Amino acid sequence: MTLLGLVLTSGCSDRPAANESSEAPTLTATSVPWHALPGRASANFAPPAQAFQRSCSTWDDADPAQPMHPERAWFGTMGDWQHACRRLAERPDSVSRAHRFRQLFQPVRLSTSDTTALLTGYYEPILQGAPAPSSRYNVPLRRVPDDLLRIDLGEFRDRFEDETLIGRQDGNRVVPYYDREAIRNGALDDQNLAFLWVDSRIDKFFLQIQGSGRIQLPDGTMTRVGYAGQNGRPYRAIGRDLVEMGEVPRSEMSMQRIRQWMADHPDRANDLMNRNASYIFFQERTDLDPEAGPIGSQGVPLTAEHSLAVDPKVIPMGMPVWISGTAPTATDDSSTVLFQRLMVAQDTGGAIRGPLRGDVFWGHGENAETRAGRMQHPATWYVLVPRAALRDIPE
Repeated sequence: MTLLGLVLTSGCSDRPAANESSEAPTLTATSVPWHALPGRASANFAPPAQAFQRSCSTWDDADPAQPMHPERAWFGTMGDWQHACRRLAERPDSVSRAHRFRQLFQPVRLSTSDTTALLTGYYEPILQGAPAPSSRYNVPLRRVPDDLLRIDLGEFRDRFEDETLIGRQDGNRVVPYYDREAIRNGALDDQNLAFLWVDSRIDKFFLQIQGSGRIQLPDGTMTRVGYAGQNGRPYRAIGRDLVEMGEVPRSEMSMQRIRQWMADHPDRANDLMNRNASYIFFQERTDLDPEAGPIGSQGVPLTAEHSLAVDPKVIPMGMPVWISGTAPTATDDSSTVLFQRLMVAQDTGGAIRGPLRGDVFWGHGENAETRAGRMQHPATWYVLVPRAALRDIPE
């Protein structure tokens, strides 16, 4: 559920996308003392501690002997992490959260020689919608079609383990599922999949990029929708297309700039959106706490400004990550502020691939949209590893 993907590479779009392959990167890991973490002294540990405890809840039934990462023994075992979770939850009021993290975890700086660390942002958009179509609300949000097939290729060949094929049956063949243009042109109209209708095709497109959102209904109530499935087509960054077409200078590219281009060229907006063949299906989420974030790929609610989308083949879900970099302000296109804090890897994205590539969840509302749309900044990464798990990390 990011915007750089939309802009230039491909951001945290089409969530979740953990089945897409990515090469295992070569990382350099160096143990560092806690006082070396930039911004540690002034950081607020309460929100990330709560976020981490949510991640801990997903490990209750895990095999303690299972490695946290199949190729990095120094990430420890699930038992190491379960122990740290229990210790962190003990006596929460008698010892500061910052002190507990220092007791239980060792910071490890990550670096790589061939990749620039990059942070982008995503958010939970707010749309205007209704449960029935009308002249205003005429853009459908669709459920997953009954004829969409998900085929686990690992059941056929071991070398395809964790690979999934998405398609549909056409006679005795399985063929790719309909792309965005075909769906827009009516390929699914006879399946009665729409469960909500919104008033903007552009807002819907950006909702699909983010993967979840809030829909304000005509009576003033708010409902929420979340990612339910995807048509299996690859994500394409239309921001890059606008740059290559000479429509927008690369230096000006942002989510806001793409929106402006679509508004200025309504007769060309559909063709631009159709270049991204990927299409997201939704489900209504009436079960969510209104104050909580959407559900990330780990299955827990995201925490604004403290949940991070990562490549799960590099950073395991639930791992605490200390980020040191800058972030955009909500008031000025060019100004930035320090962004130094503890975050938790709780989400993935179709374009968050490779080492030290992250997507910051900013929350919902205008401020979150503005900051997410402008975020494209380098950063330094540190992971926190249970002290009992450390091995073979140079000092």
